[in-house]
Amino acid sequence: MLSYIGFSQTDLNNYKYIIVPKKFEGFKDVNQYQTSTLIKYLFDGKGFTPVYDDALPEDLNMNRCLGLLAELRDDSNLFTTKTKIALKDCNGLEVFTTMEGTSKIKEYKEAFNEAIKAAMRSFNNMDYAYNGEQSAKASQAPITVSFKNDVKQLKESKVSNANDYKDAKESKMVIEQKATETEQLYKDKTPIASNMTKGEKSAPEFKQLEIKKPNEDEVWYAQSTENGYQLVDSTPKIRMQLLKSSADNVYMAQSDEKNGMVYEKDEQWIFEYYENGELVQEKLNIKF
Repeated sequence: MLSYIGFSQTDLNNYKYIIVPKKFEGFKDVNQYQTSTLIKYLFDGKGFTPVYDDALPEDLNMNRCLGLLAELRDDSNLFTTKTKIALKDCNGLEVFTTMEGTSKIKEYKEAFNEAIKAAMRSFNNMDYAYNGEQSAKASQAPITVSFKNDVKQLKESKVSNANDYKDAKESKMVIEQKATETEQLYKDKTPIASNMTKGEKSAPEFKQLEIKKPNEDEVWYAQSTENGYQLVDSTPKIRMQLLKSSADNVYMAQSDEKNGMVYEKDEQWIFEYYENGELVQEKLNIKF
């Protein structure tokens, strides 16, 4: 066992990041049972640098081999929750797999919490420290540079630019001349630069509206749908449909009585709609 841990320690030191998926394979929802947030938190506590798969640092985005992808394996049965965490490199090869963590708790969230923590004990005896090996491999990769036809193109570009400038200069100079025995005319019609500047559009001013406060006891729970979310109360009854828009945290909202839009402002969810020709803003208590 000590020999195995030493070998794995050396392998893990070659990688700078642990990539944690926001949604693990086999799960229906993002961060279901808080598995993603828990695993990222536990890796961070053990000295690693975990990042979510949709928020990669610049160097990892340029070189995916700097990180290991975390994979949560769920081998649970009817009576026991069983999990393992595998780490795979950029080629899909498995570098490390934890021991199996188990839980007899019936509630899914608490059961996965206990089983994941048990599996993560496999990292307790490791003194992880990134050694920069993957960065060194990337910097040593051969770079092929071709200068074929570059000099020729540069010369042609200079000549072309010079001719373009000459033609443009001559085209802007418009002179009307006329010289006869009875009439002599000279008018310079070259355009004169204007000192007028383009006005900047001012940002539209939004009318300040009184926001209706929600009933403190009324909480709506967001359930994922194909096009967004549905909001249900504690009955449970579907109270509103939220449809995704092209903007983040902005949804088109449909209820039995009102249609409008729901968006996030100052960490609050606002339902905006028209009622009797007046624009109304109403706070919602939404739990995602």
